[in-house]
Parts: sequence; C-alpha cells; structure tokens
Amino acid sequence: MHGHDHRYGPTESGTVLLDLGADTGALIVHTGRRLHKREIEISRTDQPDGPRTHSAVRERVVRDGVFHSAVYPDLPAGLYTVWWDERTPAGAISVTGGAVAEFVWPSSAPPGEG
Repeated sequence: MHGHDHRYGPTESGTVLLDLGADTGALIVHTGRRLHKREIEISRTDQPDGPRTHSAVRERVVRDGVFHSAVYPDLPAGLYTVWWDERTPAGAISVTGGAVAEFVWPSSAPPGEG
C-alpha cells in the first residue's frame, strides 16, 4: 500500500476514462468498503523489483448500486502482481490489450503476509 492520502469523493457512472487499444488494457481491483481510501500497488510480474504504480480505492456509484475499487486505466498488456503490502503479493492478473481485467481483493491475508 502506498502512504499518501488522496481526497477524492465518490465517482459517478461515466467518470472514469479507460484508454484501451491493441497493446493497452485496464485493470479494476474490487475491494469492498473496508479498503476505502487505501492505495493498492501493482507491478509487472516480469519486473519484480521494477516500478510499481498505485491507485486509491474509491467509492463507485453505478446504475446497479455502489461498489469500491481501484482502477488502473491504461496498462501495457502483460501479467501483473497486485500487492497486499510492500512485500506480499495478493495475487496476479493478466491484462490483455483492448480489454478490462478484474481482480477481486482476497477476503483474508495471503500466506506469509508481511
């Protein structure tokens, strides 16, 4: 998780722009309300010590109700690690060009949580 605080309110339908293309996809990490305002980091799996990017979990208001998620709008296609904390992966997800990948945050800590 990343340490600084974002002060975003809830988003409404149509307020997140995803830049999808041949080699560019997007990722949505569904978390539930308990992680509201926390930042979740991801990184390319083939670059374990490479740069990470983060996104704040926000309340999303859509036609079917309210949910909480972190959105990564324009990612190069590839396999990504979603980080539970600075040292522990929560899981991995494949991002495909032209598509939106979805990852569901684990309901309990992964084995070996740091």
